[in-house]
Amino acid sequence: MTDPNAIQPSELDQLPDRDPEETAEWQASLDAVTKAAGPHRAAYLMRRTLERAEGAGIALPKLLETDYVNSIPTSAEPAVPGDEAMEQRITAWNRWNAAAMVTRGSKYGVGGHIATFASAAWLYETGFNHFFKGKEADGSGDQLYIQGHASPGIYARAFLDGRLNEEQLDNFRREAGGNGLPSYPHPRRLPWLWEFPTVSMGLGPLSAIYQARFNRYLANRGIKDTTGSHVWAFLGDGEMDEPESTAALALAAREELDNLTFVINCNLQRLDGPVRANFKIVQELEAQFRGAGWNVIKTLWGTAWDELFRLDTTGALVRRLRQVPDAQIQTYQTRDAAYIRQDFFGGDPALVEMAKVLSDDKILECFHLSRGGHEARKVFAAYKAAVEHKGAPTVILAQTVKGHTLGEGFASKNANHQMKKLSVDEFKNMRDLLELPIKDSDFVDGVVPYGHPGADSPEVRYLQERRAALGGPAPARRVHPVAPLPAPAEKAFASFDKGSGSQNVATTMAFVRLVKDLVRDKETGKRWVPIVPDEARTFGMESLFPSLGIYSPKGQTYEPVDRDQLMYYKEAQNGQILNEGITEAGSMADFIAASTSYSTHGEAMIPFYIFYSMFGWQRTADQMWQLGDQLGRGFLVGATAGRTTLTGEGLQHADGHSPVIAATNPAALSYDPAFAYEVAAIVKDGLRRMYGEAAPGEDQNVFYYLTVYNEPMPQPAKPSVDGIDEGIVKGLYRFNTAESAGITPPANAPRIQLLGSGTAIHWALKAQQLLAEEWGVAADVWSATSWSELRRDALEADEALLRGEERVPFVRQALQGADGPVLAVSDYMRQVPDQIAQWVEQDWSSLGADGFGLSDTREAARRHFGVDAESIVVAALAQLAKRGEVKATAVKEAREKYGL
Repeated sequence: MTDPNAIQPSELDQLPDRDPEETAEWQASLDAVTKAAGPHRAAYLMRRTLERAEGAGIALPKLLETDYVNSIPTSAEPAVPGDEAMEQRITAWNRWNAAAMVTRGSKYGVGGHIATFASAAWLYETGFNHFFKGKEADGSGDQLYIQGHASPGIYARAFLDGRLNEEQLDNFRREAGGNGLPSYPHPRRLPWLWEFPTVSMGLGPLSAIYQARFNRYLANRGIKDTTGSHVWAFLGDGEMDEPESTAALALAAREELDNLTFVINCNLQRLDGPVRANFKIVQELEAQFRGAGWNVIKTLWGTAWDELFRLDTTGALVRRLRQVPDAQIQTYQTRDAAYIRQDFFGGDPALVEMAKVLSDDKILECFHLSRGGHEARKVFAAYKAAVEHKGAPTVILAQTVKGHTLGEGFASKNANHQMKKLSVDEFKNMRDLLELPIKDSDFVDGVVPYGHPGADSPEVRYLQERRAALGGPAPARRVHPVAPLPAPAEKAFASFDKGSGSQNVATTMAFVRLVKDLVRDKETGKRWVPIVPDEARTFGMESLFPSLGIYSPKGQTYEPVDRDQLMYYKEAQNGQILNEGITEAGSMADFIAASTSYSTHGEAMIPFYIFYSMFGWQRTADQMWQLGDQLGRGFLVGATAGRTTLTGEGLQHADGHSPVIAATNPAALSYDPAFAYEVAAIVKDGLRRMYGEAAPGEDQNVFYYLTVYNEPMPQPAKPSVDGIDEGIVKGLYRFNTAESAGITPPANAPRIQLLGSGTAIHWALKAQQLLAEEWGVAADVWSATSWSELRRDALEADEALLRGEERVPFVRQALQGADGPVLAVSDYMRQVPDQIAQWVEQDWSSLGADGFGLSDTREAARRHFGVDAESIVVAALAQLAKRGEVKATAVKEAREKYGL
């Protein structure tokens, strides 16, 4: 029978062979080794040959998977500088206090995780002592993405360092009193310590890649020298199942981000059980990262295994390690030596002989305790190799035991992620194992004590000296004292005040034109970071290509196909535009890195990320929360907005709800401007608030969400109305009255107030005419630039009232004295304008595009949803009829007249 995996003659024909005789000799040698020494020896030789070829730079497909052993042999490990015994004691104190903090908090039922840090303690401690650069040295220091569930260990180290006190540790996960610690890395909650929020799993690795890439972007554009910064991302092997965790691996390799290191804590467990029960997660991750072009370092086994590997003269041990699935490795962790002898060693004669010379204690030491991620020497060797590797990012796959040092009740148990406390006896066993000077009498009333060797102890002095040598405390977040950015020239904004005359202009185009003017500003132009996910031409941004350039670390190594055109596709090493391809998640990660550069690098950058509005908040709302947590600043722009403006695209492109999702984010200031001058006014005020001189009490750590439309419409001149700029920013102003619109309503005509946002205001203006000309009704039209900002202001007024302060919501102030009922309309579901209904004193009703989107013309879609001008007229008449101000028959007549 023919081997289906063998290379067939037809395949060989495609590979030209200049010396068939030499090829035959190589093949015969392989056959001879296989026959004489067995297939395992043949495979070994082939693997070593491929590794040699790879090391020599010979162009061959990469070997995606290596043996289940350490990448760096013991003989090649460098000595760890410093005092290993001292670092052992420091780590012991951190282990103890991390466990004590969570256990003490368990009486309040607030939860916490013990086992994760217990497995990863040395992964962090080695970095803190020898690698992680702080913020107080030259440059920006390193960027640390800490695994969220390991936060108790980071707090424990900050306590040892004197940065936290016992009261704060006792308030872990209890922040309402004002002196607590957030559950996970939350910069908004603890902005002096945490730099990056990571606990929404998958976002940490994605953001780390784009942060490393943004560091290079700043350097290549000459904004800041970031060559001294290194990005470290600490991840869990279970976390790597999240699609976002591996979404940008190819980008990191493609752009040779050797300023990036992933440290994956491979304790082989996720929240409910083994990560790959029947397989091997380390091998899977190795193949995945190698295939993407990363440098892979495996740190699997501790020094106790050295004796076993020396005894493995036939390769039987290495083969067996490659065969055993992860869940069985976990089982060995909990079973006795007899079981391990039988199950692991008993199936191969060579292993049986090996086991005969191993004591039970040696077997238990290897299989229960000795992992590469638990030894400073192993971890140091991996980290040193990572930072010295050039031309590619590095991933370190460090094998550990989840719950290490916490006792038999925790180590490798499937339920240990949900186990929140240790008993007093378990703590005493842990104390003895860690050799800590804590007395039984310190356990008062059964409460586990915190441990501290003293502010002037050798341990604390050593810790602080090491951090001082590396540039100060870590992790740490710093907002550098930088001067507010100067306001751009007024001309850029004022040019929109005169309107577009007879030309129809979409607000998307108006925004792009505004940015084109702003990036020319001599003071702040270079600080703009345009971000787009492969839709620049859709949004009319191609004119920016030749002037700003598309960022590429390689520059442009080819001649563009459109080189003869005025707006040709120009890539440049110092390019300003980040054109990310089809990845909203990657673009958001770009935005987060740029929007927090004021803190990370002390360089205020002004990102704007423009996208199909349907695919922003709906796809990446989790990252918008990450952005708010990380205190980011900038402009998100939902283009082709609304449910009815994107003709022909249909259900999944028709956005009727992004302002609803945006309204749920406390850091998002959401606007739905109708006219170009409104866009300019909002951007101008956003630049002032986020980057200039914020008003007293204003939070600078916000970001703006603007919805803009691809429907070309007449752009009117800015009305000469008192307080219009305040109204635009706060969310509502009267655009016109029936009289100012040139309409002469009959004397004592019934009156209604029409509130519209975005493109809907054009339907309201047409309805204003129809109501006057055909039904004798006077309508005033208001532009509601932000329903959510009106609601935010009203909620703050309600809160002030509870404090005994009298304050009138702005929406009520604006509408005060306006005659008649209010009818609100937008191109979104009714829930959007209904946000403010309870604060409007007039009778309220609304129209909106509720339901699924559909493909059709704009006019047909608006008629379908009942938001076109004629539908507004009927709804207005119905409101007035309820009040007895028009005849009830008018509503029926209007429906029939307009074909509704």
